Amino acid sequence: MNENEQPYQPDTEAVRIQTDRTWQMEHSTPMFLTSSFCFDNVEEMRATFADETDFNIYSRFSNPNVDEFVKKVVALEQAEAGYATASGMSAIFASFMALMKAGDHLISARSIFGSTHTVISKFLPKWGISYDYFDVNNPESLLALIKPNTRMIFVETPANPGLEMVDIAWLVEVANKHNIIVNVDNCFATPVLQKPILAGAHLVTHSATKWMDGQGRVLGGIVVGKKELIKEIYTFCRSTGPSMSPFNGWVLSKSLETLYVRMERHSASAFALAKALESHSQLNWVRYPFLESHPQYAIAKKQMTGGGGIFCFELKGGLEQGKRFLDALKMLTLTANLGDSRSIASHPSSTTHAKLTEEERLKSGITPGFIRISVGLENVQDILQDIEQALEASKA
Repeated sequence: MNENEQPYQPDTEAVRIQTDRTWQMEHSTPMFLTSSFCFDNVEEMRATFADETDFNIYSRFSNPNVDEFVKKVVALEQAEAGYATASGMSAIFASFMALMKAGDHLISARSIFGSTHTVISKFLPKWGISYDYFDVNNPESLLALIKPNTRMIFVETPANPGLEMVDIAWLVEVANKHNIIVNVDNCFATPVLQKPILAGAHLVTHSATKWMDGQGRVLGGIVVGKKELIKEIYTFCRSTGPSMSPFNGWVLSKSLETLYVRMERHSASAFALAKALESHSQLNWVRYPFLESHPQYAIAKKQMTGGGGIFCFELKGGLEQGKRFLDALKMLTLTANLGDSRSIASHPSSTTHAKLTEEERLKSGITPGFIRISVGLENVQDILQDIEQALEASKA
C-alpha cells in the first residue's frame, strides 16, 4: 500500500502490515535472528549512526521483526509512534524514567498492578520523583493532588485486578489544562476494545505478554503515543537496553493477526460467565465492565466496545474458601499470568498484589476472598461447570 492509499480497517492492518519481502519472496515474515546489521560502505554507516537514515544498526536499537510488531500496534491504537520492550513492566518503567526527572511528581490511580505499585512507591522516590495515589471510585479527588511539578498521570482502565474504570476523556481534559502527560495502561482492554489515543491520551502502554500474545508463550511490552514522547522513550531504551528479542517480536506480530477474533470470543465468554454467576449464593458480588451492576458501567459503555476477557468475584467465605475454591478447580489453571487461550484463576491478595500491605490491598478493593478469572477460549459451558463445581466443593 503506498502513502496515497487509504489505510485499511484496524483488523485488516493487524493481518496485512508486513516487513518488505526478501529476494526469497516469502509469504510469511521470516525471523531476523541477528544482533547487528551490515553496511555497504563507511559513509552509509556514518550516516546511519548520525540518524540521517533509518537503517538498522543493532537489535538493541531496532529489528525488522520488532518493528513489524510496533507498526501493527501503532496502527491498531491509531498512535503516531511506538517502541517495544522486553516486558510490560519494562515498558511502564521506560515511560516513567524517560519522561520524568528528579523533582517531578506523578499522580497514579491506586488500583494498579502490584509490580507497578512497587516501581512507583519504592523506586521512583529513590530518584527524587514523588507520587500520590487517587481513588478511581472518586476520580475528582485527583484534582486536589495536582501540583506545579506534576508531570504525569498514570492509570489502568480497566484496572488490575478489580476492573475499575476511569473516564479517559475527562482525565485528558483535566491534564491538558496543566500540561500533564496522560499515560494509560490499556493491557486489559487491548486496542480491539478501547483506544485511549482517540480519547486524547498522550501515551498508551501494554504488556504484550497478555492478550496480544494470547497463548502464554513469550514476554513483551510496548509504549505508543505522541512522536515526541516516544522519541524520548526510544533514546532511554536504546542506551539502557530493555529491548524486545527478534523472536518475541516475530511471535507477537503473528499473534496480532488473530487478536480481533480472539478478543471477541474472550469477551463474549467472560460476559456470559459473569451474568451466570452474578446471583450465585456463594458470592458477595461479581464484577465485569459490561454488567450493569459495575460501579463504572456507564464509563465502560462509553469508551469500550466490549468488556474484555477478565471478570472477578468475592467469595463469601473469604480467604479460607478462596483456598478451597482454587484447589477444587479441575480445568482452570493456577498460574501467574492472564490473557491466555486457557482459562486462569488467581488469588491477587496472595500473589500479584502480595507485596502491598493489607491496608493498601483493601484500599484497592482486594479483599481476602477476591478471585480473578482470565477467561480462555475453551467452551464457555466447560468453564462455567468447573467454576460451579469448585464453588460447591469449597462451601464451608
